[in-house]
Amino acid sequence: MSKFEVLDKPDDARKIDRGDMLGFCERMPEFCRDALQRAERVQIAYTQPRNIVIAGMGGSAIGGELLRDWLNDKASIPIAVCRDYVLPTYVDEKSLLIAVSYSGETEETLSALLHAVKRHCMIVTVSSGGHLRAFSQKLEIPHIQIPEGFAPRAAIAYLFFPLVTVMEKIGVNKETDEVEESLQILQKTSRENALTTPFEKNLAKKLASEIEGTIPIVYGFRQYSAVARRLKCQFNENSKVPSKFDMFSELNHNEVVGWEASNNLTKNFSIVFLRDPEEPLEIKQRIQVTKQIASPKVSKILEIHALGKKKLAKMLSAQYIGDFASVYLALLQGVDPSPTKTISYLKQEMKKKHDVISKLEEEVKRVK
Repeated sequence: MSKFEVLDKPDDARKIDRGDMLGFCERMPEFCRDALQRAERVQIAYTQPRNIVIAGMGGSAIGGELLRDWLNDKASIPIAVCRDYVLPTYVDEKSLLIAVSYSGETEETLSALLHAVKRHCMIVTVSSGGHLRAFSQKLEIPHIQIPEGFAPRAAIAYLFFPLVTVMEKIGVNKETDEVEESLQILQKTSRENALTTPFEKNLAKKLASEIEGTIPIVYGFRQYSAVARRLKCQFNENSKVPSKFDMFSELNHNEVVGWEASNNLTKNFSIVFLRDPEEPLEIKQRIQVTKQIASPKVSKILEIHALGKKKLAKMLSAQYIGDFASVYLALLQGVDPSPTKTISYLKQEMKKKHDVISKLEEEVKRVK
Protein backbone atom coordinates (compact mmCIF):
# COMPACT_ATOMS: atom_id res chain seq x y z
CA MET A 1 0.00 0.00 0.00
CA SER A 2 1.35 3.41 -0.95
CA LYS A 3 1.91 5.80 1.96
CA PHE A 4 -0.06 8.40 -0.04
CA GLU A 5 -3.24 6.33 0.26
CA VAL A 6 -3.93 7.81 3.69
CA LEU A 7 -5.00 10.98 1.87
CA ASP A 8 -7.84 9.06 0.22
CA LYS A 9 -8.94 7.35 3.42
CA PRO A 10 -10.97 9.98 5.32
CA ASP A 11 -11.38 7.88 8.46
CA ASP A 12 -7.64 7.24 8.73
CA ALA A 13 -6.81 10.87 7.95
CA ARG A 14 -9.17 12.20 10.63
CA LYS A 15 -7.61 9.91 13.23
CA ILE A 16 -4.32 11.75 12.62
CA ASP A 17 -5.93 15.19 12.31
CA ARG A 18 -7.29 15.20 15.86
CA GLY A 19 -7.61 19.00 15.96
CA ASP A 20 -9.60 18.98 12.69
CA MET A 21 -7.29 21.44 10.94
CA LEU A 22 -8.49 20.03 7.62
CA GLY A 23 -12.10 20.73 8.59
CA PHE A 24 -11.25 24.35 9.34
CA CYS A 25 -9.42 24.56 6.02
CA GLU A 26 -12.34 23.15 4.04
CA ARG A 27 -14.76 25.65 5.60
CA MET A 28 -12.72 28.75 4.78
CA PRO A 29 -15.21 30.12 2.18
CA GLU A 30 -17.98 29.94 4.79
CA PHE A 31 -15.76 31.76 7.30
CA CYS A 32 -14.94 34.49 4.75
CA ARG A 33 -18.60 35.44 4.32
CA ASP A 34 -19.16 35.39 8.07
CA ALA A 35 -16.11 37.61 8.60
CA LEU A 36 -17.45 40.19 6.17
CA GLN A 37 -20.83 40.21 7.91
CA ARG A 38 -19.27 40.62 11.35
CA ALA A 39 -17.15 43.56 10.22
CA GLU A 40 -20.04 45.22 8.43
CA ARG A 41 -21.96 45.47 11.72
CA VAL A 42 -19.24 47.56 13.40
CA GLN A 43 -19.49 51.33 13.10
CA ILE A 44 -16.25 52.96 11.96
CA ALA A 45 -16.42 56.71 11.47
CA TYR A 46 -12.79 57.50 10.65
CA THR A 47 -12.08 59.29 7.38
CA GLN A 48 -9.00 60.25 5.40
CA PRO A 49 -6.13 58.75 7.38
CA ARG A 50 -2.72 59.73 6.09
CA ASN A 51 -1.44 56.17 6.35
CA ILE A 52 -2.57 52.75 7.61
CA VAL A 53 -0.55 50.40 9.80
CA ILE A 54 -1.71 46.88 10.68
CA ALA A 55 -0.07 45.61 13.88
CA GLY A 56 0.07 41.86 14.38
CA MET A 57 2.25 38.79 14.64
CA GLY A 58 2.23 35.39 12.95
CA GLY A 59 -1.09 34.44 11.40
CA SER A 60 -2.63 37.66 12.69
CA ALA A 61 -0.17 39.72 10.61
CA ILE A 62 -0.59 37.78 7.36
CA GLY A 63 -4.03 39.35 6.80
CA GLY A 64 -2.41 42.78 6.84
CA GLU A 65 0.27 41.70 4.40
CA LEU A 66 -2.33 40.25 2.04
CA LEU A 67 -4.22 43.55 2.22
CA ARG A 68 -1.06 45.53 1.52
CA ASP A 69 -0.12 43.39 -1.48
CA TRP A 70 -3.65 43.51 -2.88
CA LEU A 71 -4.07 47.29 -2.59
CA ASN A 72 -0.54 48.42 -3.36
CA ASP A 73 -1.62 49.59 -6.83
CA LYS A 74 -5.10 50.74 -5.74
CA ALA A 75 -4.84 52.63 -2.44
CA SER A 76 -3.79 56.28 -2.53
CA ILE A 77 -2.19 56.06 0.94
CA PRO A 78 0.56 53.80 2.28
CA ILE A 79 -0.37 50.53 4.00
CA ALA A 80 2.28 48.96 6.23
CA VAL A 81 2.50 45.99 8.58
CA CYS A 82 4.17 46.26 11.98
CA ARG A 83 5.47 43.02 13.50
CA ASP A 84 7.03 44.58 16.58
CA TYR A 85 6.41 46.01 20.03
CA VAL A 86 7.03 49.58 18.83
CA LEU A 87 5.27 51.48 16.04
CA PRO A 88 7.25 53.41 13.42
CA THR A 89 7.92 57.04 14.33
CA TYR A 90 5.67 58.38 11.56
CA VAL A 91 2.55 56.82 13.10
CA ASP A 92 0.58 59.68 14.72
CA GLU A 93 -2.92 61.11 15.16
CA LYS A 94 -3.44 61.10 11.39
CA SER A 95 -2.63 57.38 11.14
CA LEU A 96 -5.10 54.50 11.28
CA LEU A 97 -3.75 51.68 13.43
CA ILE A 98 -5.50 48.32 13.04
CA ALA A 99 -4.41 46.02 15.86
CA VAL A 100 -5.03 42.37 15.00
CA SER A 101 -4.54 39.51 17.45
CA TYR A 102 -6.62 36.37 17.16
CA SER A 103 -6.32 35.58 20.86
CA GLY A 104 -6.33 39.20 21.93
CA GLU A 105 -3.31 38.42 24.10
CA THR A 106 -0.35 38.88 21.73
CA GLU A 107 2.05 41.04 23.69
CA GLU A 108 3.66 42.74 20.69
CA THR A 109 0.22 43.78 19.41
CA LEU A 110 -0.91 45.00 22.83
CA SER A 111 2.31 47.01 23.07
CA ALA A 112 1.62 48.54 19.62
CA LEU A 113 -1.89 49.42 20.83
CA LEU A 114 -0.39 51.16 23.85
CA HIS A 115 1.82 53.27 21.60
CA ALA A 116 -1.12 54.07 19.33
CA VAL A 117 -3.25 55.24 22.25
CA LYS A 118 -0.44 57.46 23.50
CA ARG A 119 -0.04 58.97 20.03
CA HIS A 120 -3.79 59.57 19.64
CA CYS A 121 -4.07 57.43 16.52
CA MET A 122 -7.32 56.42 14.90
CA ILE A 123 -7.65 52.78 16.03
CA VAL A 124 -9.62 49.67 15.05
CA THR A 125 -9.04 46.30 16.71
CA VAL A 126 -9.76 42.72 15.66
CA SER A 127 -9.73 39.74 18.04
CA SER A 128 -11.72 36.83 19.42
CA GLY A 129 -11.53 38.35 22.89
CA GLY A 130 -8.74 38.72 25.42
CA HIS A 131 -7.21 41.96 26.63
CA LEU A 132 -7.37 43.50 23.16
CA ARG A 133 -11.16 43.39 23.23
CA ALA A 134 -11.29 44.44 26.90
CA PHE A 135 -9.12 47.52 26.37
CA SER A 136 -11.01 48.40 23.19
CA GLN A 137 -14.26 48.39 25.13
CA LYS A 138 -12.83 50.52 27.92
CA LEU A 139 -11.39 53.05 25.47
CA GLU A 140 -14.46 52.92 23.16
CA ILE A 141 -12.34 51.81 20.22
CA PRO A 142 -14.19 50.07 17.33
CA HIS A 143 -13.64 46.36 17.80
CA ILE A 144 -14.45 43.59 15.32
CA GLN A 145 -15.33 40.44 17.25
CA ILE A 146 -14.33 37.18 15.59
CA PRO A 147 -15.19 33.66 16.83
CA GLU A 148 -13.16 31.69 19.33
CA GLY A 149 -12.00 28.10 18.93
CA PHE A 150 -9.59 28.41 15.99
CA ALA A 151 -5.85 28.05 15.75
CA PRO A 152 -4.85 31.58 14.61
CA ARG A 153 -3.55 30.31 11.27
CA ALA A 154 -6.87 28.55 10.65
CA ALA A 155 -8.69 31.85 11.20
CA ILE A 156 -7.13 33.60 8.20
CA ALA A 157 -10.60 34.46 6.85
CA TYR A 158 -11.35 36.37 10.05
CA LEU A 159 -7.93 38.02 10.07
CA PHE A 160 -8.13 39.29 6.48
CA PHE A 161 -11.70 40.00 5.38
CA PRO A 162 -12.54 42.39 8.25
CA LEU A 163 -9.66 44.53 7.00
CA VAL A 164 -11.30 44.60 3.56
CA THR A 165 -14.50 45.92 5.13
CA VAL A 166 -12.58 48.55 7.13
CA MET A 167 -11.02 49.77 3.88
CA GLU A 168 -14.48 50.11 2.35
CA LYS A 169 -15.83 51.97 5.39
CA ILE A 170 -13.03 54.57 5.37
CA GLY A 171 -13.18 54.99 1.59
CA VAL A 172 -9.79 53.52 0.71
CA ASN A 173 -11.16 50.74 -1.50
CA LYS A 174 -14.64 49.88 -2.77
CA GLU A 175 -13.94 47.14 -5.32
CA THR A 176 -16.53 44.67 -4.06
CA ASP A 177 -16.51 42.79 -7.37
CA GLU A 178 -13.04 41.48 -6.54
CA VAL A 179 -14.28 40.26 -3.18
CA GLU A 180 -17.22 38.40 -4.68
CA GLU A 181 -15.07 36.72 -7.32
CA SER A 182 -12.57 35.65 -4.66
CA LEU A 183 -15.34 34.05 -2.59
CA GLN A 184 -16.56 32.09 -5.61
CA ILE A 185 -13.02 30.93 -6.48
CA LEU A 186 -12.38 29.88 -2.88
CA GLN A 187 -15.56 27.82 -2.88
CA LYS A 188 -14.49 26.06 -6.07
CA THR A 189 -10.97 25.51 -4.74
CA SER A 190 -12.37 24.04 -1.53
CA ARG A 191 -14.38 21.44 -3.44
CA GLU A 192 -11.47 20.53 -5.68
CA ASN A 193 -8.98 20.06 -2.83
CA ALA A 194 -11.20 18.63 -0.09
CA LEU A 195 -10.38 15.36 1.64
CA THR A 196 -13.17 13.59 -0.26
CA THR A 197 -11.71 14.62 -3.64
CA PRO A 198 -9.49 11.72 -4.78
CA PHE A 199 -5.74 12.04 -5.13
CA GLU A 200 -5.65 12.00 -8.93
CA LYS A 201 -7.99 15.03 -9.10
CA ASN A 202 -6.64 16.89 -6.06
CA LEU A 203 -3.89 19.46 -6.67
CA ALA A 204 -3.10 19.93 -2.98
CA LYS A 205 -2.73 16.21 -2.32
CA LYS A 206 -0.40 15.88 -5.29
CA LEU A 207 1.64 18.87 -4.15
CA ALA A 208 1.99 17.45 -0.63
CA SER A 209 3.10 14.09 -2.02
CA GLU A 210 5.82 15.79 -4.07
CA ILE A 211 7.04 17.91 -1.16
CA GLU A 212 7.05 15.00 1.31
CA GLY A 213 10.59 14.23 2.46
CA THR A 214 12.00 17.59 1.36
CA ILE A 215 12.42 21.08 2.82
CA PRO A 216 10.10 23.37 0.84
CA ILE A 217 11.19 26.82 -0.33
CA VAL A 218 8.44 29.06 -1.69
CA TYR A 219 9.26 31.66 -4.35
CA GLY A 220 6.76 34.42 -5.13
CA PHE A 221 6.70 37.87 -6.72
CA ARG A 222 4.89 41.18 -6.19
CA GLN A 223 1.34 40.44 -5.00
CA TYR A 224 2.43 36.93 -4.02
CA SER A 225 4.85 38.17 -1.36
CA ALA A 226 2.45 37.62 1.56
CA VAL A 227 1.21 34.39 -0.03
CA ALA A 228 4.77 33.04 -0.13
CA ARG A 229 5.30 33.98 3.51
CA ARG A 230 1.95 32.43 4.44
CA LEU A 231 2.84 29.10 2.82
CA LYS A 232 6.25 29.06 4.48
CA CYS A 233 4.53 29.56 7.85
CA GLN A 234 1.92 26.89 7.06
CA PHE A 235 4.63 24.35 6.29
CA ASN A 236 6.29 25.29 9.60
CA GLU A 237 3.17 25.16 11.79
CA ASN A 238 0.96 22.58 10.10
CA SER A 239 3.51 20.26 8.54
CA LYS A 240 6.17 20.70 11.28
CA VAL A 241 9.00 21.06 8.75
CA PRO A 242 11.62 23.75 8.15
CA SER A 243 10.72 26.07 5.29
CA LYS A 244 11.62 29.46 3.89
CA PHE A 245 10.44 31.91 1.26
CA ASP A 246 11.90 34.54 -1.03
CA MET A 247 10.79 36.96 -3.73
CA PHE A 248 11.54 37.76 -7.35
CA SER A 249 13.43 39.61 -8.50
CA GLU A 250 15.38 40.18 -5.28
CA LEU A 251 16.26 36.49 -4.98
CA ASN A 252 18.09 36.72 -8.31
CA HIS A 253 20.55 39.12 -6.70
CA ASN A 254 21.60 36.88 -3.81
CA GLU A 255 19.65 33.66 -3.03
CA VAL A 256 20.24 32.13 -6.45
CA VAL A 257 23.99 31.98 -5.78
CA GLY A 258 23.31 29.56 -2.93
CA TRP A 259 22.41 26.92 -5.48
CA GLU A 260 26.09 26.78 -6.40
CA ALA A 261 26.61 24.71 -3.23
CA SER A 262 27.31 21.01 -3.54
CA ASN A 263 24.39 18.68 -4.05
CA ASN A 264 25.05 17.20 -0.62
CA LEU A 265 23.76 20.45 0.89
CA THR A 266 20.93 21.16 -1.53
CA LYS A 267 19.47 17.78 -2.50
CA ASN A 268 16.87 17.79 0.29
CA PHE A 269 15.25 21.05 -0.82
CA SER A 270 12.22 21.47 -3.05
CA ILE A 271 11.15 24.78 -4.62
CA VAL A 272 7.53 25.79 -5.02
CA PHE A 273 7.04 28.60 -7.55
CA LEU A 274 3.88 30.71 -7.30
CA ARG A 275 2.67 31.32 -10.84
CA ASP A 276 0.18 33.75 -12.35
CA PRO A 277 -1.40 33.35 -15.82
CA GLU A 278 -0.72 37.05 -16.40
CA GLU A 279 2.72 37.33 -14.84
CA PRO A 280 4.92 40.02 -16.44
CA LEU A 281 7.36 38.88 -19.10
CA GLU A 282 10.40 39.89 -17.05
CA ILE A 283 9.18 37.79 -14.11
CA LYS A 284 8.34 34.84 -16.36
CA GLN A 285 11.88 34.95 -17.77
CA ARG A 286 13.44 35.16 -14.32
CA ILE A 287 11.43 32.15 -13.15
CA GLN A 288 12.52 30.10 -16.15
CA VAL A 289 16.21 30.92 -15.70
CA THR A 290 16.02 30.28 -11.96
CA LYS A 291 14.45 26.88 -12.59
CA GLN A 292 17.30 26.04 -14.97
CA ILE A 293 19.87 27.00 -12.33
CA ALA A 294 18.23 25.25 -9.37
CA SER A 295 16.71 22.12 -10.90
CA PRO A 296 19.96 20.08 -11.07
CA LYS A 297 20.58 20.87 -7.40
CA VAL A 298 17.25 20.32 -5.65
CA SER A 299 14.96 17.36 -5.15
CA LYS A 300 11.85 18.84 -6.81
CA ILE A 301 10.72 21.87 -8.81
CA LEU A 302 7.00 22.46 -8.22
CA GLU A 303 4.41 25.12 -9.08
CA ILE A 304 1.15 26.47 -7.72
CA HIS A 305 -0.93 28.18 -10.41
CA ALA A 306 -3.24 30.93 -9.23
CA LEU A 307 -6.91 30.72 -10.23
CA GLY A 308 -9.37 33.45 -11.15
CA LYS A 309 -9.32 36.62 -13.22
CA LYS A 310 -8.74 39.42 -10.74
CA LYS A 311 -5.86 40.04 -8.38
CA LEU A 312 -7.49 39.15 -5.07
CA ALA A 313 -8.96 35.87 -6.28
CA LYS A 314 -5.61 34.80 -7.69
CA MET A 315 -3.76 35.66 -4.50
CA LEU A 316 -6.21 33.84 -2.24
CA SER A 317 -6.53 30.78 -4.48
CA ALA A 318 -2.77 30.22 -4.50
CA GLN A 319 -2.68 30.62 -0.74
CA TYR A 320 -5.62 28.24 -0.28
CA ILE A 321 -4.09 25.45 -2.34
CA GLY A 322 -0.92 25.81 -0.27
CA ASP A 323 -2.91 25.72 2.97
CA PHE A 324 -4.48 22.41 1.97
CA ALA A 325 -1.12 21.02 0.91
CA SER A 326 0.45 21.88 4.26
CA VAL A 327 -2.22 19.90 6.10
CA TYR A 328 -1.94 16.93 3.74
CA LEU A 329 1.83 16.99 4.20
CA ALA A 330 1.31 16.67 7.96
CA LEU A 331 -1.03 13.72 7.45
CA LEU A 332 1.50 11.98 5.21
CA GLN A 333 3.97 12.19 8.09
CA GLY A 334 1.41 10.92 10.59
CA VAL A 335 1.48 14.26 12.42
CA ASP A 336 -1.50 16.13 13.87
CA PRO A 337 -1.28 19.58 12.22
CA SER A 338 -2.95 21.53 15.05
CA PRO A 339 -0.59 21.57 18.10
CA THR A 340 2.31 24.02 18.12
CA LYS A 341 4.08 22.93 21.30
CA THR A 342 7.17 25.04 20.77
CA ILE A 343 5.19 28.27 20.37
CA SER A 344 3.10 27.47 23.44
CA TYR A 345 6.25 26.91 25.48
CA LEU A 346 7.84 30.12 24.25
CA LYS A 347 4.73 32.19 25.05
CA GLN A 348 4.59 30.76 28.56
CA GLU A 349 8.23 31.62 29.15
CA MET A 350 7.76 35.18 27.84
CA LYS A 351 4.83 35.78 30.22
CA LYS A 352 7.30 35.49 33.07
CA LYS A 353 9.43 38.33 31.72
CA HIS A 354 7.10 41.05 30.34
CA ASP A 355 4.07 42.88 31.64
CA VAL A 356 2.47 44.84 28.80
CA ILE A 357 -0.96 44.46 30.40
CA SER A 358 -0.20 46.56 33.48
CA LYS A 359 1.16 49.35 31.29
CA LEU A 360 -2.00 49.31 29.22
CA GLU A 361 -4.13 49.39 32.35
CA GLU A 362 -2.24 52.45 33.56
CA GLU A 363 -2.76 54.16 30.21
CA VAL A 364 -6.48 53.39 30.25
CA LYS A 365 -6.77 55.02 33.68
CA ARG A 366 -4.88 58.06 32.47
CA VAL A 367 -6.99 58.45 29.31
CA LYS A 368 -10.29 57.88 31.11
